[in-house]
Amino acid sequence: FAVKLSALPNSKLSKSNQNHKQREIKRISSSIDLRPCHPSDLFNPIETMFRQVANRLLTRSTTTYSAATIRRPYSTEVATDAAAGDSDFVESWKKVVPNIDPPKTPIQYMKPRPPTPSTLPSKLTVNFVLPYASELSQTEVDMVIVPATTGQMGILPGHVPTIAELKPGLLSVHEGNDVKKYFISSGFAFVHSNSYADILAVEAVPLDQIDPAQVQKGLSEFTQKLSSASTELDKAEAQIGVDVHSALNSALTG
Repeated sequence: FAVKLSALPNSKLSKSNQNHKQREIKRISSSIDLRPCHPSDLFNPIETMFRQVANRLLTRSTTTYSAATIRRPYSTEVATDAAAGDSDFVESWKKVVPNIDPPKTPIQYMKPRPPTPSTLPSKLTVNFVLPYASELSQTEVDMVIVPATTGQMGILPGHVPTIAELKPGLLSVHEGNDVKKYFISSGFAFVHSNSYADILAVEAVPLDQIDPAQVQKGLSEFTQKLSSASTELDKAEAQIGVDVHSALNSALTG
C-alpha cells in the first residue's frame, strides 16, 4: 500500500492519505540501514530500499561446490559386511520374533564393483536381465548394441555413464566373431563409468527362435486392424502391434 501511495502525487490524495503516506515512508526508511547514495535518491526512498536489497543479494557470500564434494558413493562402493547383513535390522527383528531367523537384506546379494580404471579396459562387463531370468551375468564382451529410443546405440569399453530408454528392436552382443542377437520389447540400459553395462528388458527372445512366417502374418493382421479401427483404444492397440511386428521384421531381414 505504501508503494502505491508513494507513486501518487500529493494533489490526488486526501489529507489523511497524505499523512498516512508520510508515516509509511518514514517507517520503511527507518528500518533500512541507509548508506551514502545519490542525492536524487533522497526523493524516492522506495527506490533506495529496493536498490539496497539488490545490493545485499549481489554481495552475499556464496560457496562453490565441486562435483567431487557433492558426489555420493554408489551403493556397491559402501564398505559393509555382507555376511553380517544389516545389524540394526537383525537386532530389531530378534526383538520382535526371536524364534525365526531374520530374512536376508538386499546388501547381502550385492557384489562390490571394481573402481573406475585409470586406463581404458579391453572388455565390457554386461549384465542382461529380464523380470524372470538372467540372460547374461558378469559377462565380458567386446561390444553391445542396444535399440535406444534415439536410435541404435553401441556400447564399448570405457563408454561414458549413460541411461538409455530402449524400444522394440534388435539387441546384439559381440564377443570376437561370435554375435548373439535378441529381440527385446522395451527396457533400460545403464552404462557405468567402470565399463559395466546393466541391460534390463521387459521381454527378450533370441532372434533365431522367431518364426518369420508368423511375424509376416501378425504384421498383416495388425495392419488390417489399424485400418478398420473405430475407437481410439482399438487404434492404439493396433498401432502397437504394427510397430512391434515391423521391428521384428526389420530385425529378421536386417
